[in-house]
Amino acid sequence: MQFRTRAIHVGNERCPTTGAVVPPIHVASTFVQPGAGEWGEFDYSRSGNPTRKALEATLASLEAGSGALAFASGMAATHCVTAMLRSGDHIVAGSDIYGGSYRLFHKVANRAGITITLVDTTNPENLQQAFTEKTKLVWIETPGNPRMSITDIAACAEIAHEHGALLGVDSTFATPVLSRPLELGADIVMHSATKYLGGHSDLMGGALVMRDQALRDELYFVQNATGAIMGPLECFLCSRGLKTLELRVREQSRTALALAEWLDSHPQVNRVLYPGLPEHPGHEIAKKQMDSGFGGMLTFELKGNFEQTKEFVQATKLFQLAVSLGAVESLIEQPASMSHASYDAADRAKHGITDGLIRLSVGLEALDDLQADLQQAFESVR
Repeated sequence: MQFRTRAIHVGNERCPTTGAVVPPIHVASTFVQPGAGEWGEFDYSRSGNPTRKALEATLASLEAGSGALAFASGMAATHCVTAMLRSGDHIVAGSDIYGGSYRLFHKVANRAGITITLVDTTNPENLQQAFTEKTKLVWIETPGNPRMSITDIAACAEIAHEHGALLGVDSTFATPVLSRPLELGADIVMHSATKYLGGHSDLMGGALVMRDQALRDELYFVQNATGAIMGPLECFLCSRGLKTLELRVREQSRTALALAEWLDSHPQVNRVLYPGLPEHPGHEIAKKQMDSGFGGMLTFELKGNFEQTKEFVQATKLFQLAVSLGAVESLIEQPASMSHASYDAADRAKHGITDGLIRLSVGLEALDDLQADLQQAFESVR
């Protein structure tokens, strides 16, 4: 079956009791067992729930994985991976990553004795040089957040495995519609399901999908022990969102490319960071590892200072000023003061998160309306 067919049918089998085409939501926290010491398929909803199992089946199918786990948030999913590590282990991560991941690595995982090195993973040689004998995990994000950098997943997988490390990929921006990292050699793919997978700004969730069943079982042990599972209502909402994922992402990608081309020639824009533009340094790699689209996220740099950038993002009317992304409504934000404020100031400067950067999450509104909204914001900047 093709992607959009699997998104609708895998994990969404009709109810065997009633024939309902939408599976019921199982809100039960506990399940009656066949006997003392005899365990049924489900016993306690932290350990397993029928609604969560259905969502995980869909996710595993869409990412071509051996299994998936659904979490309370994207950060809970990422934390599960770091919680699998041990004191003294080392993580090499990309320098263009979500601010919450930066905070987790530098200000939570470090308390457990885990060290972290950030490198520009767009050059595989930087990754190679960052390895130590303690490196157990490589964590990349492509397209990167917020600079939309493109990292060669297959090259990173080869380097990580050469050193006996795992490769984890935050593929929230790309979604499995455009990129499937497990097929390129990654061991773990992570999604903030709050974003494109849900797609309607009405749930919190995260997901891990694993290439290897043994790794899935190890991460399941950590998830069950720590308990940050996605609830049944959120699982239902995410399953519903997945059914339209391909249609949404492809349309959002088309609109984002048109906006990127328009912004690229705008006199008030320094630069546009979008992998669909031929001049983007990662354009050729993106064409290889992203299927017929470059995503609905784009970043551009305003010709202005910190305050003028704040004025711009506060002036739009259709683009709503909010963190998060990937939903049907378009969002706008200033990374330096919002999504990446958790970066230390020196690291923001070091990794190119300038005061003039503006990140757009392109929704499903008409292109002409979005363009007009941005134009009136340009005209409002003093």
